[in-house]
Amino acid sequence: MSRFKGNPWAVLIALCLGFFMILLDTTIVTIAVPAISDGLTASLDDILWIQSGYVLVYAVLLITAGRLGDMFGGKRIYLIGLVVFVLASAACGLARNPDQLIAARLVQGVGGALLSPQTLAIINRIFPPERRGAAFGVWGAVAGVAAIAGPTLGGLLITYASWEWIFYLNVPIGIVGFFLATFLVPNIAEHRQHRLDVVGTALITVALFLVTYGLIEGEKYHWGRVWHFVSIPLIIAVGIALVIVFLITQYLAGRERPRRRPGRAGPVDPEQPDTRRKNEPLVPFTILRDRNYSLMNFVAMAMSFGMMGLFLPITIYLQSVLGLSAFDAGLTIAPMSLVSLVVAPFAGRLADRIGGKYILFAGLLLFAAGMALILQQSTVDSSRWTFLPGLLISGLGMGCIFAPMTTVAMRNIPAALSGAASGVFNTTRQLGAVVGSAAVGALLQAQLSSKLAASAQAHADKVPPQFRAQFVAGFSHSSGGLDVGSRQSQVKAPPGMPQQAVEQLKQIAADTFHVGYVDAMRPTLILPIGVLVLAALSCLFIKRRSRSRAATAPAVDAATAEPAE
Repeated sequence: MSRFKGNPWAVLIALCLGFFMILLDTTIVTIAVPAISDGLTASLDDILWIQSGYVLVYAVLLITAGRLGDMFGGKRIYLIGLVVFVLASAACGLARNPDQLIAARLVQGVGGALLSPQTLAIINRIFPPERRGAAFGVWGAVAGVAAIAGPTLGGLLITYASWEWIFYLNVPIGIVGFFLATFLVPNIAEHRQHRLDVVGTALITVALFLVTYGLIEGEKYHWGRVWHFVSIPLIIAVGIALVIVFLITQYLAGRERPRRRPGRAGPVDPEQPDTRRKNEPLVPFTILRDRNYSLMNFVAMAMSFGMMGLFLPITIYLQSVLGLSAFDAGLTIAPMSLVSLVVAPFAGRLADRIGGKYILFAGLLLFAAGMALILQQSTVDSSRWTFLPGLLISGLGMGCIFAPMTTVAMRNIPAALSGAASGVFNTTRQLGAVVGSAAVGALLQAQLSSKLAASAQAHADKVPPQFRAQFVAGFSHSSGGLDVGSRQSQVKAPPGMPQQAVEQLKQIAADTFHVGYVDAMRPTLILPIGVLVLAALSCLFIKRRSRSRAATAPAVDAATAEPAE
């Protein structure tokens, strides 16, 4: 084992194991909701917090966790996060009531946030610039596969074991990951001292909590009042205002005079903080001044927006309209994961050779085009194989996104700031997923309110005249949530109706729901597809690197890497 210590590819495998595990938990719980609800007698509100509590804590703490990695060493914080995550996973499986499970999920979020930024920061430090694309390709493939493998793996565990095993699975994986990281990941010496920006940490923590909470809980409160004069829009607005205050304080802190180089009276060292300051900016504005890093943060947010915004309605469609089981729905989407997994490392290597600008541009357009093809082929009579061409195109596009995106974002980041940069990058990606789920969910809900009513009107002539008004009314009143799978069951058969007529009414109700949902899904998915196209166009503004400079870039020190393309 010792001969592999410090080997970049061995380190990458060790880090990706933990990274895959924490990303998997952002989606795997969704498929287990019915089983958890039955097993713990959980209310709808409990289920919402079981699902969203992990994401909420995870998103809020990423930036702070990234800076902690800079301060105390990425390996140390990674191992601490892994231990916290594994212990919390075991507690999730042992939970015997909803409150215990919610509490354990919140602690899981803490572990995930500590672990996640360190993976990207360590990779950025140990791989030479000319090989980072391939490394980020593997890292990106893991991120992409984990995001869409959750429903498949979760469905398998629910079918053949129990809901507890979606959490118990993390225990052996985490133990192996801890063992590998302990012996393979090197302790990278940090030659600069960092200070924790207490005020900045408090501001961004509260700000991200308010924004994320508002987006996650908005649908539950119909985007209105939560308590007395406190409303969801107010919560989000205050959170955004605090983000602005945070950025202003970070900018002002970054303008303070940096320390001069030891023994020199000449120019100051812009990367060395002034030891006379009480704090150091949590987000150094030097990383935001790099056009490519800022652009890639937008692309990462848009990519996550598109992924989560597309997969939510499509997953519901596969199960509630086509009648697939959770496991079969996951297998239907699996080809996209497999293609992405194969393509991503090659896309990373190609990005190292020719630059990531046009690979990323093409990948985003292919992902959007594949999803548009899936949308065009979605009908009430489609089969699971109908979507294979669109899924393969989308997988090809996804495989061309993560590696170039991460390479372009991190290539010009000094090694001493890798943790902070990774924390910000992961935070924007996670917020994109939250915003995408909330925005598409709200749009889908609005479309369902009108499309289901229209579908009910269109099918009403098949219902006996005396029952038509009641039939239409059953589809005309929204339940205020995305509980679409049971929407057709809201149409109740009137007392005294013959059994044959009841079965006929149920079939008409099912047909009504299927048509209404497909009609609602089509315009809804235009939003995430449009966001992906916008992200692709933004890639045209990526600043390309000089080939001659790239060829002579140092092989180890990330701080001296030339401008990214």
